[in-house]
This record gives sequence, C-alpha cells and structure tokens, in this order.
Amino acid sequence: MKDMGKLCTLLFILMITGFGGFAQDHMYSQFFNSPIYLNPALTGQFQGDLRMNLIYRNQFTSVPGSFNYLSASIDYNIPKFGGGVGLLITRSSEGTAFLTTNNIAGTYAYSVGSQDFVLSFGLQAGIANNSINWNNLIFGDQIDPRYGYIPGSTSSAELPEFNNKYYFDAGAGINLVAGEFDIGGAVMHLNTPNVSFTGTPSKLPMRLTLHGSYRLDLNPQDNNDEYDKSYLIPSIVYYGQSASQSYSVGFQYKRPNISAGLWYRSGGAGGGPSSVVLSLIFDIFINKDGGEKVRLGVSHDVPVSSLNYSNTSGTSEGSVGYETTIPSRTDTYQKFEGARRCYDFY
Repeated sequence: MKDMGKLCTLLFILMITGFGGFAQDHMYSQFFNSPIYLNPALTGQFQGDLRMNLIYRNQFTSVPGSFNYLSASIDYNIPKFGGGVGLLITRSSEGTAFLTTNNIAGTYAYSVGSQDFVLSFGLQAGIANNSINWNNLIFGDQIDPRYGYIPGSTSSAELPEFNNKYYFDAGAGINLVAGEFDIGGAVMHLNTPNVSFTGTPSKLPMRLTLHGSYRLDLNPQDNNDEYDKSYLIPSIVYYGQSASQSYSVGFQYKRPNISAGLWYRSGGAGGGPSSVVLSLIFDIFINKDGGEKVRLGVSHDVPVSSLNYSNTSGTSEGSVGYETTIPSRTDTYQKFEGARRCYDFY
C-alpha cells in the first residue's frame, strides 16, 4: 500500500504540473523542422513553391498522464515578397486531466535586403481553444495521508462552470541572414489573451524566442555545388515565457541527404529537466533542380537532471516535411536571387 501511495502522489504531482503548465508553451527539440512554429518570419522561406511540415512530440514517454504535442503547417512561397503566406495548426494534450489546447493561425512574411543580406518580417494571428476534463482531477480531500489516492472517492471542491475557453492570439517575428549567420527572434501571445476557465482573469504570458546559427563550410577549397558539400552548423535557441526560461545549444553535422545533431537542452528556471538531445535528419530529393524533396526527422531527449531516464524513458520526436514545385506557376522572378537564405542552414 505504501508503494501505491507513492504512485498516487506522483500522479497527483504530474496532474498539477500538467494543469499549471497550460500557461507555458511547448517547445520542440527539432526546432528547425517546425520553422513557422519557431518564427512566423520563416514563412515561405524555402526553395520550392509549396511546403508542408508535421512534427509530433511525446514527452516523458513512460510517465502516466500523457504529454503530447503536434504541429502541422503549410506555407506558400511568394518570390516577389521574399516570403509568403502560411497556415499553422497546433495541438497539445497535457496531464491526467487531458488539458487540451488547439490553435489555428495564419502567417505572413515579407523580406527586404540584397545579395549581402536578407531581413524578413513575419506576422501571425489566429484562434485558440483550451479545454479540460474536470472529472479527472484529484483534490486534497481525496488523498489519504497513509494510503494516497482513494479510488472512487469524491471531492467536495466546487468545480468551475465552464471547461473550455476560446481566445484570439497574435504574434510577430523577425529574421536576418547575413553571410554565414542566421539570427532571428519572435514574440508570441502579443495580446496576452485571458485563458481562464473562471471569472478570475488569467493572462497567457508572452513567449520570447531568440535563435541564431552559423554555417561553417568543411570543404572551403572545393568547387562543388553547395548541395554536395559538408557543413558544421552550431545553433542556439532561447525561450522565455513568464518565469520559465530554457535554451538549446548544440550543432548539426550536415552532409548531402543526411544530418546528425547533438544538443543540450537546459531545464532553466521553471523549464523542467535538462536533457541531451540526439537528432537524425534524412532528406530524400525527388527533384533536386526543382526543389522538390521529402524530409524525415527523428530525435530523442535523454534527461540528465533529477527527473532521470529511468523515471521517464525520455522524450521522442518525429517529423516529416514535404516541398514541391507547381509546374503551372508562371512567376519565375526570384527576389534576392543568389543570396544566402535561412533554409541554407537546415
């Protein structure tokens, strides 16, 4: 019974963590495979005409109470903008109370610059919904000091009248590519929407994202096409939202058709456990000259802090991306043709 009590206490803590976590956004270890979620200024920043991305994150695989996150996006490259328009759909399900957040948003990006630099600006706006299953919550009067949670017990707590909330959500971003550097930032939830299920206001804090990458050519003396070269790409991404802060720092070794990455992801202040991240990315080119390709990505987070691997089985991510050209498209004008672009880094 003592072990059962410990298990129930753990479940209770996880439930509270999931319930309190709705004020914080989820973050992907494969940030480069979810570009619009990272920064709306990256909308339309690819070589083809149409791009689709899907990424799924299963956090703490073996912990009771699922923590699952999914983002799907589609964006259209408008060459005369140096950017484009897109649609982003995100979904998260957290904790034993199945706190669910759904968001659908439109994105837009426009670029200025020259052959020496490209500066992109992005906007995002959409509608989000939070919902929760109150019946799955466990309250203090359902927990016995000796035996833990008592199955079938009821609580005298008065539950809120509503279990879902709709709200408008907006964000903006900026990205600069200059030489071998790619630097950007985004601020989401600019309007700090009220996400409370009750009459007491609860503002969703703004999320700040800063990211930077450098591309090191490992074959500088070769005259090969850029696609056939090998690169080492160190990157850093910082996330800050209210009291929660975290960063990812590491590098990708990029070769034709395949990339391998090693990252350290900090827990930070209120950001959860620190972890080491391993990633593998495979590019399958269908039409190299036309920019058509399929990208597959996998990564795994191994916790290295107090919440260790034996307790959680780590966190796994899978992603798939597809880019294609539109044969009937007539506008062949390319803004900043020949200039380095953000997609050259990933």
